[in-house]
Amino acid sequence: MDPNTTLPERPAPKESKKGAKKEAKKEAKKEAKASREPKVKKAADHTPKDVHAGPKENNNNASLIPIDPDSMFKEGFLASVYKEKPSKPVVTRFPPEPNGYLHIGHSKAIAINFGFARYHGGDCYLRYDDTNPEAEEEEYIIGIQEMVEWLGFKPCAITYSSDHFDELYDLAEELIRRDGAYVCHCNDTELKLQKGGSDHRGPRYACPHRSRPVEESLEEFRAMRDGKYKAKEAFLRMKQNIESGNTRMWDLTAYRILDNTPHHRTGNKWRIYPTYDFTHCLCDSFEKITHSLCTTEFETSRESYEWLCDALGVYKPMQREYGRLKIEGTVLSKRLIAKLIDAKIVRGFDDPRLYTLVGLRRRGVPPGAILSFVNELGVSTSPSEIQVVRFENSIRRYLEQTVPRLMLILDPIPVIIENLPDDYLEEVEMPYSPKNAEFGTHLLPFTKTVYIDRSDFREVDSKDYFRLAPGKSVGLLKVPYPIRATGFTKDEETGKVMEVKAWYEKPEEEGKEGQMTNFKKPKTYIQWVAKSEKHGSPVKAEVRMFNQLINPATTATTTAVEAKNTNSKAKDKTKDNQPTSSSTDTTPTTLKEIEETEPETDKPDPDLAAPSTDLDKAFIPEEATDTAEGDDEKGQEQVDSKSTFLNSINPHSEEIFPNAMIEIGLHEIRRRAPWPSAANNAATNTEPAEETGSRTIGGYGGDENDKKKNEKKKGGYETIRFQGLRVAYFCLDKDSEDDDNGTGELKKIVLNRIVSLKEDSGKSST
Repeated sequence: MDPNTTLPERPAPKESKKGAKKEAKKEAKKEAKASREPKVKKAADHTPKDVHAGPKENNNNASLIPIDPDSMFKEGFLASVYKEKPSKPVVTRFPPEPNGYLHIGHSKAIAINFGFARYHGGDCYLRYDDTNPEAEEEEYIIGIQEMVEWLGFKPCAITYSSDHFDELYDLAEELIRRDGAYVCHCNDTELKLQKGGSDHRGPRYACPHRSRPVEESLEEFRAMRDGKYKAKEAFLRMKQNIESGNTRMWDLTAYRILDNTPHHRTGNKWRIYPTYDFTHCLCDSFEKITHSLCTTEFETSRESYEWLCDALGVYKPMQREYGRLKIEGTVLSKRLIAKLIDAKIVRGFDDPRLYTLVGLRRRGVPPGAILSFVNELGVSTSPSEIQVVRFENSIRRYLEQTVPRLMLILDPIPVIIENLPDDYLEEVEMPYSPKNAEFGTHLLPFTKTVYIDRSDFREVDSKDYFRLAPGKSVGLLKVPYPIRATGFTKDEETGKVMEVKAWYEKPEEEGKEGQMTNFKKPKTYIQWVAKSEKHGSPVKAEVRMFNQLINPATTATTTAVEAKNTNSKAKDKTKDNQPTSSSTDTTPTTLKEIEETEPETDKPDPDLAAPSTDLDKAFIPEEATDTAEGDDEKGQEQVDSKSTFLNSINPHSEEIFPNAMIEIGLHEIRRRAPWPSAANNAATNTEPAEETGSRTIGGYGGDENDKKKNEKKKGGYETIRFQGLRVAYFCLDKDSEDDDNGTGELKKIVLNRIVSLKEDSGKSST
């Protein structure tokens, strides 16, 4: 259907609402009755063509109208932002700090900043905010760029805050000369008292160094630069407004000392580094950013942002804030993920159970599905707190239209069809998609031995069971005639069924014009894979089925006592970029508790759509998050000793089926990857038009970079996606191994479940 087509309005019913409902029910019953397969009463009712058809497909998604990928820019918050400042050209930036892996929350920031610029014909910078050399690594720099490109965006330029270190220093001296900054030597306790104590309820007063002469502050600032002071002995503060009701105006730190920490780009040139509050707005100014778009936790920082630009008399961009994206029950904290890796619960930062972008890519989630999800949610100033099931539903809808289908058996048992000869071979034509003929078809061997899933056989039959059981018939998808189970054998030790005997119910006679007699169409069809050495069937694989990593109860349970103990800390959750001492330890342990006591960090990421989830913080004491990055050794020890994080892990978050089997259509699907193809994305109005594959970088790579150059052209293993009929959506995992014979075949196949075929009945999508 053309997405621009206007559907005719349904005529309004003339009868009452009660009568209309009654009439609608009658019509629904008629439609349901008309759509049912007629019962077999005559042999003539079933031609061979009907028998081959198999079960009808669920067409609920067949007529889905693609969502306009630009809808979030055409209306709502982002439309109003542009209307407020209709600049030509538009210039935006995505400025992550390179101290970790991007996650699902960042996808919203990327889509907004790059998409907003693209929609208005402008440019977007990828700027690394590299002002904290203690936490930054080249691995993260490479990974961030890779994820931006994976999502389909290309920055107009890649810049670094460190590009401007000399200019930033000069502006810091200029701010001092304008009497807008001073060097402070206060300790942690004194700083807290100046701000009214830990809860900001006490009297506030100015730092005693605030009134020192300009020349003295200038001299002391240069002494900081030249090594006279150690870390925390001196720092430059901006002279803002300590009487303001906004804590982000209480003389924030502009520069601090970091001892013996070489910078990844400038080496040992600098001992002092600018803070986020000093750097961010000035780099925006240098790059002539028109719209500085960040999340709502920076709304109170806007006053400081504008104050500094005005104090220095430089170009002032417009900052506006949108609600961040948060998916409940996910772990995004770098520290907590590291604990999972150390405990060998997950394989790395790219484990498919994690919601890092590298993890989602490895799991097989298409980048277009993520962008479609963000677009569906829209953009406003309210945070998007989404349950996992809603994200999975969006992925499911996307894959339904864009990937082929194959038969896969998770737990196979052989079925020996006794009335077929040993060399029996019949080729069955199977479509890759019943809804899209352009996907094509392929031939599958049907032989004397086929494999079915253990769940499709039952030793004792019952009236409400329609799959294979002794004396009962079942259809095999696209096979002309059903099979009937005649017996089975079991392992004496385990009691498991090891083999099923069956009979191929091919009619003995044919009537006039090829019409069959003695045939009863089966009520159910199941998937199967035949044994055929000639065809290389079945294809063997290891299948990894992923479930929620964190036990659901962990994210929902709290007590009134816990809430009461933490309520007092919810009043004011903002503080400036200054060293602070540890306060009394109150270790949050639940989702609700942490919502009321969100720990503060020295420098949050301005475009971290979900800088950390409630779940992440639920296991981190306040002391552990009180520093700039929350990665100090002291905080780590407290997490290790006090949290119950590892006890919250779902022991069934991964289930492995080591002996799974797939039909031979997988080989063609692999050759034709990536799925979705560029044509699929164009047809569904999604981006990116062409997906690139994974590369190897740092902690989540697997092969050499030169081997990946070829792979990147067509996408990595994760782009080989398909629907396993009646099972789930899957992709190949990077643990799959190429055959050494140079044929390009795989000697080991590992599959990841992307998402189930339908929503888990135990979950809610609200």
